[in-house]
Amino acid sequence: MSSRKNRIIRVESEIRSIAPDAWNSCANPDVQTYNPFISHAFISALEGSGCVRPETGWGPRHLVLEDKSGSVEAVMPLYLKGHSRGEYIFDHGWADAYERAGGAYYPKLLSAVPFTPVSGRRLLVGAAKGRRQREELILTGALQFCEQVGASSLHFNFLTEPEWSRLGAHGLLQRRDQQFHWHNQDFETFEQFLATLTSRKRKTIRKERREVADENIHIKRISGRDITENHWDIFYSFYMDTGARKWGSPYLNRTFFSRIGQTMSDRILLIFCERDGRTIAGALNFIGGDTLYGRYWGCVEDHKFLHFEACYYQAIEYAIEKGLKHVEAGAQGPHKLARGYLPRAIYSAHYFADPRFRAAVADYLERERGYNDMEMRALERHSPYRRNERDSALKRT
Repeated sequence: MSSRKNRIIRVESEIRSIAPDAWNSCANPDVQTYNPFISHAFISALEGSGCVRPETGWGPRHLVLEDKSGSVEAVMPLYLKGHSRGEYIFDHGWADAYERAGGAYYPKLLSAVPFTPVSGRRLLVGAAKGRRQREELILTGALQFCEQVGASSLHFNFLTEPEWSRLGAHGLLQRRDQQFHWHNQDFETFEQFLATLTSRKRKTIRKERREVADENIHIKRISGRDITENHWDIFYSFYMDTGARKWGSPYLNRTFFSRIGQTMSDRILLIFCERDGRTIAGALNFIGGDTLYGRYWGCVEDHKFLHFEACYYQAIEYAIEKGLKHVEAGAQGPHKLARGYLPRAIYSAHYFADPRFRAAVADYLERERGYNDMEMRALERHSPYRRNERDSALKRT
């Protein structure tokens, strides 16, 4: 696509055109902070299963920065979008406003992981020296590509905070929202975690867990080579039921789950709930370097508090046992606050080719950030942790 200082940026319409080792050396150079969703295997599963392709409104346009010898120095997951579905950072209002003013919001460019509201790096550069320079080169390439394809805008969703700051310094508009994450204060047991909560919250959690156990529901954890196609058949039925009830048309197909089972089983934790010999509910988690990521959940029987047990309390227990620092339980959900999950900022950055529309969005974002700051402070005041534990818990967010 472009050349600068003996480097070339090329655009690939399939991630399989990029060598897995080359991609992964940029995406996850540090095993301690490994993020499964920016791995070659995860994105390959999305594309190879057909969930992500131009016909679904997700046209892969991944950027690859190479030196003159052909060595990959940086990559960027990038998609040409014909809609705003499956993103979890919402810009439908921007699209409507721009089109009412006579503009064409689509196509747009998006750097993110499809259907995955999980923060991670988007300017994927390895651990070698000169990281900032390579970040700037691939960002410049993305902006040039935006102009070349005539896209209205370029968006970076679920950035890390350091990337968000650097993109802001380059003139991109900054947006902030929140999710609810759990943070491990070097707990050795679940009871030790409960001891940091207020008495009322502690009693509530114990009551909820006891009621699940009293329903004769047994919890099973399955990971690695123990995961079979039968397990995926069962879980997929849960996923389809939840998806149909929540958003009508689930994004993922059955083939996707087989693919991640084949290539990422050591990074997957399935929580299955059994009653009278029948699997009635399940939750899918991905295991990162220091974080457990909860992604999908579903059930075929309705039991009070079972969702909290399978998705929140089991995740906390697993993180404590494995020494993981965080649990991210997905998008939305202020109800997570009462279960020990605290608000944490999430970040996105946005470039608009039309300077007039950019000015309008900048004004909107300034007011939105003020509202989000107030909401964040209000949520923190409702922390479930005891007063002497509250500051320590918040510092870890």
